[in-house]
Amino acid sequence: MALPKSHNYDSKHIFDIMVIGSGIAGMAASLFAVNRKLSTVQAGSAGGTLFTSGLFDLLSVYPVEEKKLWSRPWDAMAALRASGSHHPYTRVSDENIQRSFDEIVSFLNAKGMKFHYDKNLNQKMITSMGTLKYSYCVPESMWAGVEAYEKKAPCLIVDFKGLKEFSARQIAATLQEEWPAIRPLRVEFPGMSGRTEIHAVHLARALELSATRVELAALIKPRLCDAVSVGFPAVLGIKRTQVILAHLHQLLGVPVFEIPMMPASVPGFRLKEIFDSELPQMGLLRLIDKRVDSVARTDRGNFLLTIGGYEETHTIQARAVILATGRFMGKGLLSDRKGIYEPLFNIPLFQPENRMAWHHEQFLHPAGHPINSAGVEVDDTFRPVDGTGSVIHDNLYAAGSILAHQDWMRMKCGSGLAISTAYAAVNAAIEKFINKQDRITA
Repeated sequence: MALPKSHNYDSKHIFDIMVIGSGIAGMAASLFAVNRKLSTVQAGSAGGTLFTSGLFDLLSVYPVEEKKLWSRPWDAMAALRASGSHHPYTRVSDENIQRSFDEIVSFLNAKGMKFHYDKNLNQKMITSMGTLKYSYCVPESMWAGVEAYEKKAPCLIVDFKGLKEFSARQIAATLQEEWPAIRPLRVEFPGMSGRTEIHAVHLARALELSATRVELAALIKPRLCDAVSVGFPAVLGIKRTQVILAHLHQLLGVPVFEIPMMPASVPGFRLKEIFDSELPQMGLLRLIDKRVDSVARTDRGNFLLTIGGYEETHTIQARAVILATGRFMGKGLLSDRKGIYEPLFNIPLFQPENRMAWHHEQFLHPAGHPINSAGVEVDDTFRPVDGTGSVIHDNLYAAGSILAHQDWMRMKCGSGLAISTAYAAVNAAIEKFINKQDRITA
């Protein structure tokens, strides 16, 4: 969808949905919107999805203060609802949460980033720290690691000289007691001899070349010994991961798998590549690295958004807006000495009464800090509300980590929160259009 030469839209150019934000919530909202044939425009930074591990968590820790782990996420969801929590999950049915996962995973599978998941179970994963975590949807590139941990069979973990954020020795040492047959190996990555520091993305791009894979396998295979699987840091390519996995399996004679790393991650780059390349072909207008500078309402109640960038300004008119700008890192929330605030729509926030109540005295307090649950409060259709519960704008919706009453990092529900609330917000906007305008069919 091309921009007019003026880069401005008059009343003839009215989008159904404007998505603000390009993290998982923003990209999911854009996907759900274009899948439903809504004319959709999105603004946000280019790197919102890079700060993901590639895993799609649903819910695995609740209550946070007890650090209770759940292998069955829907049981955890039932406990969350029974507790009287105001977590955003309580506003989406289990059925719709599952549908949201099914839709985004189906899209990614079709575009070459395949996922494994049992709809009733979380999977136990090893991390780059050697710790364990539960996750719901696991990239196929990591699946052999789930199976390797379950079997506890002899396994070789490989790292590379100069890759600072991944230590095979630490992983093996941490897991040694429960997995005695795990063993570390450090090698020098082909073509990067003598470097004191190397980066995951550079390794991923190098592994796109068949010759690099052959050379790497030649370094590892003589040291396999009894290992029946090999784990690598999550650097096995960006666009051709399935080919790389299969080739390394062939060269080494055993299954290989990736271990998720800290952000910014290569699996995050994979997600970004797919969303950036595929969604515009499906009809999304993406204004990359553009920020929404101001918002106004037209006489008809539509939003008029001024969007700035390095070289030019766009004016966009939309019937509805989905706010998916994230928290402090994404600048969806800001703070000053008076408190926390939402800078674009000036939405009143749920937050502690004063700055002194933002944090517990203990930095590692088991319940987390009160500031973590600050954010935008919404009604059952994910429209932001004020302190009295009144809807602020009837065509403004919010999704993702900007929402109040959740601590996604400690609850291990970040992707599920983003995906399911984006799904709910898009469908709620469609219901409004159907009921009041009778112009769009979901």
